[in-house]
Amino acid sequence: MLIRTENIKKTYRLGAVDVAALRGVTLDIEQGEYVALMGPSGSGKSTLMHLLGCLDTPSEGKYWLAGKDVTTLDDIELARLRNKEIGFVFQSFNLLPRLSAQANVQLPMAYAGVRSRERAERAKELLTLVGLADRIHHRSNQLSGGEMQRVALARALANRPSLILADEPTGNLDSHTGAEVMALLDGFAEKGNTVVLVTHDQHVADHAKRVIRLCDGLIETDR
Repeated sequence: MLIRTENIKKTYRLGAVDVAALRGVTLDIEQGEYVALMGPSGSGKSTLMHLLGCLDTPSEGKYWLAGKDVTTLDDIELARLRNKEIGFVFQSFNLLPRLSAQANVQLPMAYAGVRSRERAERAKELLTLVGLADRIHHRSNQLSGGEMQRVALARALANRPSLILADEPTGNLDSHTGAEVMALLDGFAEKGNTVVLVTHDQHVADHAKRVIRLCDGLIETDR
């Protein structure tokens, strides 16, 4: 089992009011599954994504990722786990604009202590894989939105993560470019990578083999 959550809850303090974003979510995701998390605004899907991505910790409950109890880790241990086990793809790309595509892809490997020559070679391989062999040395601020998302996909794969977590991966793209990005994610899933999409778009969710819908901080359906 790659992901297991047990009755996880998340409560935020807003002024004098406690807001329950998650009210008890129990969930298992196997290695190699292709899953979409859906739900309306305020359903808890973004909060769940942050917890699964080790960007936040639950107020209550337990979360295991790749056999590790995430809820017992400190901030440094969480950062190491994120870098090793999770590849992120964000709607806003989150690239460093003045760095080349290759340098952006190398960053997670640098944090993991991979040697410079190996970093450069793997970044080149990954950028070729996503169709950017001719854009390796272009800065990210010289690339189109679709090209930036491809760089983000390559960066997500840099450390051979257990989990690819994609948050609205086509949200800032036109329909044609979005379809190309989804085809790449489909390909990664077909190769046995675990992919979890967070989306409000049914067309995007239809790519996944399993769709989990959240409502009011609880799982409404899981099919």
